[in-house]
This record gives sequence, structure tokens and C-alpha cells, in this order.
Amino acid sequence: MSPNADPSSDEVQDGLWQQAVQVAVLLGIDPGRLGGVRLRASAGPVRDAWLNLLRSLRSPSRWVRMPLSITDERLLGGLDLSATLATGRPVLQHGLLVEADGGTLILAMAERLPTSTAARLTQVMDEGAVVLERDGLAERRATRFAVVALDEGLSEEESLSPALRDRLAFELDLRAISPRRISEADLQQMVAGSIDDIVAARARLAEIDLPDAVVRVLCGTALALGIDSMRASLMALSVARASAALDGNELATDDDARIAAALVLAPRATRMPQAPEPKEPEEAQAQQEQEDTPPPDRDHDQQDHDAAPPNPGENKPMEDRVLDATKAAIPAGLLSQLLAGSLQQRATSGKSGASIKGGQRGRPAGSRRAQPVHGSRLHLIDTLRAAAPWQKIRKATLCPDAQQRVQVRSDDFHIARIKQKTATTTLFVVDASGSSALHRLAEAKGAVELLLADCYVRRDQVALIAFRGKVAELLLPPTRSLVRAKRSLSGLPGGGGTPLATAIDTAASIAEGLRRRGQSPLIVLLTDGRANVARDGTGGRERAQAEATQAARQFSGLQIPLLFIDTSPKPQQEAAQLAGAMRARYIPLPHAGAAAVSMAVRAATQNGAR
Repeated sequence: MSPNADPSSDEVQDGLWQQAVQVAVLLGIDPGRLGGVRLRASAGPVRDAWLNLLRSLRSPSRWVRMPLSITDERLLGGLDLSATLATGRPVLQHGLLVEADGGTLILAMAERLPTSTAARLTQVMDEGAVVLERDGLAERRATRFAVVALDEGLSEEESLSPALRDRLAFELDLRAISPRRISEADLQQMVAGSIDDIVAARARLAEIDLPDAVVRVLCGTALALGIDSMRASLMALSVARASAALDGNELATDDDARIAAALVLAPRATRMPQAPEPKEPEEAQAQQEQEDTPPPDRDHDQQDHDAAPPNPGENKPMEDRVLDATKAAIPAGLLSQLLAGSLQQRATSGKSGASIKGGQRGRPAGSRRAQPVHGSRLHLIDTLRAAAPWQKIRKATLCPDAQQRVQVRSDDFHIARIKQKTATTTLFVVDASGSSALHRLAEAKGAVELLLADCYVRRDQVALIAFRGKVAELLLPPTRSLVRAKRSLSGLPGGGGTPLATAIDTAASIAEGLRRRGQSPLIVLLTDGRANVARDGTGGRERAQAEATQAARQFSGLQIPLLFIDTSPKPQQEAAQLAGAMRARYIPLPHAGAAAVSMAVRAATQNGAR
């Protein structure tokens, strides 16, 4: 199946569904080593059909669904509060990961899984056990399960946690498959014929041997595709072993290696394999002489057999055959990025505002042991959980006429921790001087306009400062109005000197005011870095550049995140030096248009300005 084929064609849809069925079968054979699958599909009959297929192939193992907002106690286990209060001694309650032992864990809306929850899940997957040490309890419980991460993200920015994605062998995208291509009768027949094969393959899995050639080919293919993680190669080897067990072979073959590379390595590719180096003249001449040498005489039957047209693929070494199969299996969207050389690691989406500890509004973030004073809220459940293990001792030391059913001491008090995000204000500082207007002012305007739309989606405030001539002017105070921001940007004139020091001072002053009002400022400075107007409005490039460097060093002490975008046609040394003095992220964009500027700033913003 060619990655450039029409995704709506019946042939492509059938190929995608056959691949999905193959993944379900292999996952049923060796779920522990393969980890699971990232399933990209919206809720509907196609996704339900594949999940039902996997559940039938893994029957009678457990099928456990994990909600998005699960707590640590429900995930890992903890104190059973009601049983502990009733018995007067700590009673352990097992978590969801222990309940999923030997089965399948379904992650709903996996692209929105909190980082902390993903970290705890991946730790259990690595250790193969839940280690619980809390509330006076200590236990280690072994657990192995397969993970099906339901990724319903509409864009690449809404993506699965990289740590969890690295531990899942397979990636499936069923969004292009029409429900008409799925037959219930075919699924039932498929399940009936596959369960016995899976059971037999699982029984012989430990006896499958991996030849050195297969190991070398799969590791080399991962290296050629730019895959840094060793887990990918190990999971590809496990897939090759499972495929050999399914075919009833004792050794993994090159066909098993091709299957493993196509299913595991192709979706993880970060670059296209390099073309082989040209042969040396002596080596090419020797090969030509060998081809010109007539073959020795053989009997008539053998000559008839040789007369058949040869298969070009059979003469290729295993490395080339596996690499060709992997390149053919690279998804179309990923292939276009690799060919363009624009593949970048994407960060998780979300607001870029700073977190405030001890806030009064926001999301709950656990609790801590403290007295409920100064308006803080008592965390009742954790308070009772801290008091529960001591009830038997406390009741024995009380007077016989004491009527309290639960004894709570001051040391048991826990208050709720609130995670509050501050509002983010993106402050655009645009160089509208003559040199910038001559080269890149149009591109800078276009980039800012694209970034304004991103800020509007995140509900961030935006402000605009333009500097030219002798002054730096606040054209747009902080606002959420996209129309007002675009109107101020479209009326931005160009021409005049470059008062860069004044612009830095003005941006620092406004950012400090925003931070005093409880907001998180982010400055995006678009300039070529060549100052020629001093603070007092007089000309002189040397003095203006020195004052700009001084202002940049003073700005670095404010600890305000800043992105320095060099908008000159070629990267300038002055701009790089200023960015270093400001401790800013320097982004040189020679010959880049508005879309390239916007993409670079968006990626830098999502990854953090520092």
C-alpha cells in the first residue's frame, strides 16, 4: 500500500483495516512486551469494531477502563477509609492498575492525560508492579497489562504523552476507514479462526529464536530512520518473534522483520534514510566485469529454470528489503513532513501561564499537612485518612464515657492544595524602522497576525509595541479583542531609525506592570538587532548599540521569558549577541515567510520560552 495513495479509496481502507487486524492478533500473542497501541480514531462504529475484535481475541482477560480524572488512590491503591474506620486498623484497597493485571487497560481521551498520571502509569509499566508506600502501608504487587490509548485529538498539538507513546509498540489511525468496509459477519469469522492460532502461538513464543541477522537489520533500520529510543528496537524484535510464532516457525525470518519494521518503526520515523554512497571506480569496474562474465555450463533443466524472469527483490539483501517495506509503510502525513525536512517534536497544548501555589481558585492538586488558617480549605478525606490508622490506640486511651466515634487530632489536619494558572499576556515588540521595513516588516506583520489567532484560541491577552524613529509606542494595551489587535497591526507604518534600547526599556516596564497585576508576560521581539538611535533620540550607531546591549543586560535580571526573532535576510551577529545578553531564545529566520515565523514562535511558546 503506497503512502501517497488516495486515503478514501477502497484499496487503502482495506489495507488499513488488515493492518489493524494484524496489530490486534500480535497484541493478543505477547501483550506484556508490546505494551499496547495508540489508537487514533473518533468514537464510532469503526473504533468500536476494532475494540470488540481485540476484546474477543484477548478473552477471557480483564477489560478495564481508566477515566481521565482518576486520582492517585484509585490508580495505585491506598487506604480503604470506610473499612479502616470500621476495624480500627489500616486496610489496603487495591488500585485500578492492580485490577488490570493480565488484561487490557483502556485510556479514555488519552491525549488529555495529565503528565503526573502518565508518569505513574509508565513507571508501573516499566517495573511490572505497583509499589505502594503511603498512609502507613507498604506493598509491592506485580501487574502486567496491555494499554489501548484512545487518542481523539483533532490536531497534532493534542498528542499523547511522549513517555507513554514510547512504551506502546503500535500506532493505528482508523480515521480514514469507512464503517461500510467493516462487516460483522467477517469479524465473527475472523475471531473464530484466530483464537486457536493465538493460543498456539503464545505457547511456542518462548521457543522462538531471533537470528543475529534479524537483530542487526531491525536495529539498523531504526538507526536509519532516526529513531533514538531503544524501546522501539526491542519492541520490533518482540513483534518479529510473535509473528514467527504465529506462522509456526522456529526462527524469525526476514518476512517477520519486515512486518515488525512496518508496524513499529515506520510510524516513529524522524527522517528519511540516506541514499547509499556511490561506489568507488575500482569496485564498480570489478562488479561490471563480474556481470559480463558468462555463467558456467549447467544441465538443461537448470538452464530452463534460470530462463524464468528473476524477481528484483529477491536479489536484494535483507537490509534493503526491510528498509523498503518500512518506507512503504510510513503514513502519508508523516512522509510529507519527512520529505520536507520539517519534522519537529511537538509539545502538549495548553495555556502557558505560570502556576501559583496556595491559590484560592483553580484545580485541586492534592493536599498537605497543615492547620486550616488564612482562608485555606480543609481536605476532609485526607484528614480522616491520616487519623484512621490511630483510632484503636486513641480509643483505648480515652475515658470510658467518651462519645466520639472518630478521634481527630491537630496533627491529622490536611488542607487542600489548589493549582491556579495566571493569565498570560503576549507582548509583541515589532521593529518598524527603515531597515526592517525594507526587508521584513510585511513578514513580521503576517507572523504577528497568525500568532494573534493562537493567543485568541488560548484566551491569552495580547499587546503591541512598535518602535521607529526616536520612540517606542504602545499601540495596543493588553486586550483579548482579536479585531482590535488586527486593526492596530494593519495601521503600523514603517520607516525611520531603530531606537532599540528605548524599545527594550518600554517592553520591560510594561511587562513588570503586568507581572505586578498577577499576570504572566511573554515578550516576542521581532527586529534585526541593528540599533542606530540612542535613548535621548540622537543618532550614532556605536552609542545606540552600546545602550541596547546595556538595556538587554538589565532586562535579563527581570527573569521575563522572551523570544528574540532575527528578521534580517541573513542572521546578524548583533542580534545574536543581544539575545544572549537578554538570556532570550534566539530564532534566526533567514528568507522565512509569515507562516515560518508563526510556526517557530508557536513551537517555542509551547516548549517554554526558556
